[in-house]
Amino acid sequence: MVSCKQAKTDKTADSNNETKTEKRIKLVSNDQEKKVDVFIDGSLFTSYIYPTNIKKPVLYPLITPKGTKITRKYPLEPSVGERVDHPHHVGVWFNYGDVNGLDFWNNSDSIKVEKRGSYGTIVHKEIMAMEDGNEEARLKVAMDWISAEGKVLLKENTTFVFRGDHDEYSIDRITNLSAPNEKVVFKDNKEGVLGIRVTRELEHPSNKPDIFTDSNGIPTGVPVLNNDGVNGNYINSENIEGDDCWGKRSNWVNLRSNIGDEKISLAILDHTSNAGYPTYWHTRGYGLFAANPLGQEVFSDGKESLNLTLNKGEDVTFKHRIVVASKNLGKAELDSEFANFSKQ
Repeated sequence: MVSCKQAKTDKTADSNNETKTEKRIKLVSNDQEKKVDVFIDGSLFTSYIYPTNIKKPVLYPLITPKGTKITRKYPLEPSVGERVDHPHHVGVWFNYGDVNGLDFWNNSDSIKVEKRGSYGTIVHKEIMAMEDGNEEARLKVAMDWISAEGKVLLKENTTFVFRGDHDEYSIDRITNLSAPNEKVVFKDNKEGVLGIRVTRELEHPSNKPDIFTDSNGIPTGVPVLNNDGVNGNYINSENIEGDDCWGKRSNWVNLRSNIGDEKISLAILDHTSNAGYPTYWHTRGYGLFAANPLGQEVFSDGKESLNLTLNKGEDVTFKHRIVVASKNLGKAELDSEFANFSKQ
């Protein structure tokens, strides 16, 4: 026979155990290293990082459910056999090539000091909220888009929603931009807005000579490329494939490849509420994978243009979903994912 007192004690113990149980999707902040790690079932999925040397906060790296890194390491980590072009292409980022005349997209430590006045920087301000969960985890952060003189053009409040199971992870990036001090114009520009730079195996095969890192991490000219294991291929929601995805409007684009025995899908989904929907896609075979709803002129051969304008006090919200899967994702799956996402 169990006494009332003992039953109460057992119940309290059970409650305490439930409280101590870690959630499946966990966020771990590290102020010293300027990052927040995202773990799913104990494995690292990605990290929100905000070092001072890359001119904007990014998600880096992206890791598949089977543990494979699919973002390019350069310029953050030593690597072998990677391209060393575009040092501003780091992980997963959100910015734009012309905001009141300032270039946020191409900014990096490689820009000559005398030219840095033409570039803008996105500065991490604070972590506003972190919430672990079994179904999803949420990270809310604040950033400022600033000029070289430190003037704030835009205030950004972004919520990242991380989800995942045994073979498919996802990230929702809900980005609110407001103009607190003056009118802000996103002048039509091909450099934008949500970008990912992928590892070599997810590129399209290419025979064009280029500069790569050698076994010592030193940039070296390579006249003939080794395409062993390089088998990426874009496909969009209209079943257009390869390089032909560039400059097309589409609800989503899926970059498919395999590394060893692992089949990999990396997809970006647009949202019906976004400005410029359906977005144009800036998909390059060398590994740049970007959705750009605002840079319409170059993609349409001058038939369309969009200069998104925020008057002082106005704001705009963009919603995107990134899916990372250790399997082939088909059209039906991504059409369904897009439809569900656009209801949110």
